[in-house]
Amino acid sequence: MASSASSPKNPLVQFSVFLALQVAPYERPALSKGFLLPEAPSRLPSFHTCVGANEERLTPKWYKEHGIELVLGTRVKSADIRRKTLLTVAGETISYKILVIATGARALKLEEFGVKGSNAENVCYLRNLGDASMLVDLMKSRPGGNAVVIGGGYIGMECAASLVINKINVTMVFPEEHCMARLFTPKIASYYENFYKSKGVKFIKGTVLSSFEIDSNGKVTAVILRDGSRLPADMVVVGIGIRPNTSLFEGQLTLEKGGIKVNGKMQSSNSSVYAVGDVAAFPVKLFGEIRRLEHVDSARKSARHAVAAIMEPNKMDEFDYLPFFYSRVFTLSWQFYGDNVGEVIHFGDFSGSTFGAYWVSKGHLVGSFLEGGTKDEYEAIAKATRLKPAIEDIGELERLGMGFALAISEKPPQPTVSNNGRGSDLVLEKPIYAWHATACVALAASIAAVAYWYGRRRRRW
Repeated sequence: MASSASSPKNPLVQFSVFLALQVAPYERPALSKGFLLPEAPSRLPSFHTCVGANEERLTPKWYKEHGIELVLGTRVKSADIRRKTLLTVAGETISYKILVIATGARALKLEEFGVKGSNAENVCYLRNLGDASMLVDLMKSRPGGNAVVIGGGYIGMECAASLVINKINVTMVFPEEHCMARLFTPKIASYYENFYKSKGVKFIKGTVLSSFEIDSNGKVTAVILRDGSRLPADMVVVGIGIRPNTSLFEGQLTLEKGGIKVNGKMQSSNSSVYAVGDVAAFPVKLFGEIRRLEHVDSARKSARHAVAAIMEPNKMDEFDYLPFFYSRVFTLSWQFYGDNVGEVIHFGDFSGSTFGAYWVSKGHLVGSFLEGGTKDEYEAIAKATRLKPAIEDIGELERLGMGFALAISEKPPQPTVSNNGRGSDLVLEKPIYAWHATACVALAASIAAVAYWYGRRRRRW
């Protein structure tokens, strides 16, 4: 392949993005949301970047106009970090000066748990565009059919909602006591499960898939559970987790939390290698520990920070990220910020459409959840979580509910809920952390990309 052109906005910098995909990078949230809808579904190029991010649409034309070489259908077979070279399956050796690893993660397969059948044409995963297209075709070919969803996390919940909207009968199966067990409290989970039940979804909890019944055409006709129960199935959707794609770099870079360990500039144990997105385990300053986060918001912002750190290494502060998760299903929409550890305080109307929760650990608010909020309310819980205000009176926090976060958003200093005999006074203290953001024109060059190279050269061996 020809050398990439220089970036028109910085003639000293050259970028290349290599992908095993056959299409330009896109953001995965659309696959489990808009792409599966029966009416006005999302299709490329609409989610080459997320509409909600208000960024430019990053089509192949965009990369060309910005001097970024986009190489599709090319997979890296091996990496030699010491020599700063990569080898593609086509036999091309690529030398680099700076390497950004954005290899993401792969979907866990049933075979990894001893269950065969992932190759059946009506067993679906949802990790890429091809997976989503396959599921859409199945739903169209089996109107009114039966779907079994394996897993009660993000993919399971969002796919179940889309299946119901497509008039498919849905049964969800997962081993935990309630849905979204890694994030939701039992009370929060109960709300969503009851909402799903009102839409016709059935839940089978505390058990797992044992095997499939497969007909002579290689199609799954039923799901057999560990207790011997049999669930008729026209299609099966599997969402049982992901694993970071680190195999190319094992034994060469320091790994932690299942991913590639990086510092506050997204730089790995090798100074010429950076990692971003699902594959990166980075220090979360707010909590003083290493985290690996599987979410598009983390991918966007860690990519932006890595690029800026490469371009202007002496001007960049440490990455200061507030963990953020969200989902939209049916008419519901929730957002979560921070960490769900410590004591939980629920607030709001769980019989209505707006409610939330705070998490308090070691005397400070560390996490916030809100369903059905307004833009201002979501911004308020984000700000409250980042400030980590001291909480001295749990009962008063519960009574204030959403009002507590709104009070913080209106006052720059950090309030403390204090039981000092004067009712619900807000004691003002100095904020712990300030919001930090950075921007770089080459942000999208490293989102969902396998790698890009700064000042790189290539040659065939």
